[in-house]
Amino acid sequence: MLDSIDVLVIGGGATGTGVLRDLAMRGLSCVLVERRDLADGTTGRYHGLLHSGARYIGRDREAARDCAIENQILRRIIPHCIEDTSGYFVSTPQDPKRYAEEFLGLCFAAGVPAQQVRVSSLLQREPALNRGISHAFEVADGSADAFLTVEANVRSAREYGGQTLLYHEVINLIVEAGTVVGARLRNTLTGEEFNLACHYVVNAAGAWAGRIAAMAGIAVDIVAGKGVMVAFNHRLVNSVINRCKQPGDGDIIVPVRTVCVAGTTDESVPDPDDRSMLAHEIATVLDEGEILIPGLSQARMLRAWAGVRPLYREQATTEDRDLSRDFKVLDHAQRDGLDGIVSIVGGKYTTYRMMAERTVDLVAKYVQNTSACRTAEEAIPAPDQRRLFTVGAPLATIEAEQSYGDLICECELVTRQRLLDAWQAGATSIDDLRRDTRIGMGPCQGGFCTMRTAALAYEAQVADQQQSIEAIEHFLQERWRGIQPILWGDQLRQARLDEQIYLNLLNVNPEDAQ
Repeated sequence: MLDSIDVLVIGGGATGTGVLRDLAMRGLSCVLVERRDLADGTTGRYHGLLHSGARYIGRDREAARDCAIENQILRRIIPHCIEDTSGYFVSTPQDPKRYAEEFLGLCFAAGVPAQQVRVSSLLQREPALNRGISHAFEVADGSADAFLTVEANVRSAREYGGQTLLYHEVINLIVEAGTVVGARLRNTLTGEEFNLACHYVVNAAGAWAGRIAAMAGIAVDIVAGKGVMVAFNHRLVNSVINRCKQPGDGDIIVPVRTVCVAGTTDESVPDPDDRSMLAHEIATVLDEGEILIPGLSQARMLRAWAGVRPLYREQATTEDRDLSRDFKVLDHAQRDGLDGIVSIVGGKYTTYRMMAERTVDLVAKYVQNTSACRTAEEAIPAPDQRRLFTVGAPLATIEAEQSYGDLICECELVTRQRLLDAWQAGATSIDDLRRDTRIGMGPCQGGFCTMRTAALAYEAQVADQQQSIEAIEHFLQERWRGIQPILWGDQLRQARLDEQIYLNLLNVNPEDAQ
């Protein structure tokens, strides 16, 4: 088992992996613990937007400024994780004219680059948009791949000596004489429990940060803001499109790889593990999306999903809707009189690197490390096999390699070798493979590739016969959660076809598959 380390990082999202990389680059021994796979929580369940900052210029200027700064840094250090789609704020007939008139001034005050463009030019670029748009402003929005981002940070951290313990859950923090000195961990795959000693703990658990803090007897008020999103089977737009108004439900559409994502809603929920999706939430996304793209609700939907925003409430009197989207580093030694732990709360994907830097600056002071942060300057090279971000690039790779016969997933053009590489890198389930390779995320939603992947797992001796069958059942059940709320049209027909394949031909247990 691991010896005592300098820092234990709790949480495998963008912020946690960013903290791990920063710690490792400063020469500190560090381990990240995550109860499931990397990016299984909020990071892997958002709409994929690289924020320009313009979304927050009206109510949250500090968050807007941070996003504008980090937008440019991320483009430089992880370019293989970002597509430069550009973004537009458009004023539809349903939006307040005054906000459009004030938009450029608000952007300038927040340090967010923006320029007004001709509506006619935008409509040439994005012909599906509402023809009644009166104003259009271009900003530096982009599309980001969160799964690639966390992988890139972990890969870089490991090169500097950082370690990860995936599928390990923190079940308690160990406090001695007013100091956090370690954690009790459980391997969620084997049930094994053990203690890990450390000099410092970084609580980067996002929406679950309050639960982690409570293990040490301190209160951190995190509001879990659930947001529902819907993915469509192709890119209805090639640029990020926002409505020119204060942020609300269903007012943004983001192109992500070969699809586009519409959303999001905002509802406070008591449980950050609440991923339920109600009919009215889906209807809200579609109704609001129709204002941007007439006919959106008739396009083929692939699936819906819910994620939770980790909003920090500093004062009990603050209303949920007024909570800042900015982040805060909580020094529990100063705040609560408890040494050995810091919490990083709030924030967004776009500001994860800045959040990590501020957090590690504080930790470094306490552990007497004087190394400077280098994460804003040192880029993370992309592995050749993961340079598949832009539309058309995966097909070009398949054609160049003549690997048509090795395709396991035709929708996302995933080959046998990519799956084998992902298993070699530590994937333990088909859902892990989805995050690593996007298998099962296309129009068939795993209908054809799931059985092929399970068969390959057995062939490659990654899983035995029973494990392969269980992998099919588990993955189909996870896919079903996102398909069920949007079962009509072509996706209903697809679901019926998948049902015939797995329940009638392959005799998968109906109770497990539904």
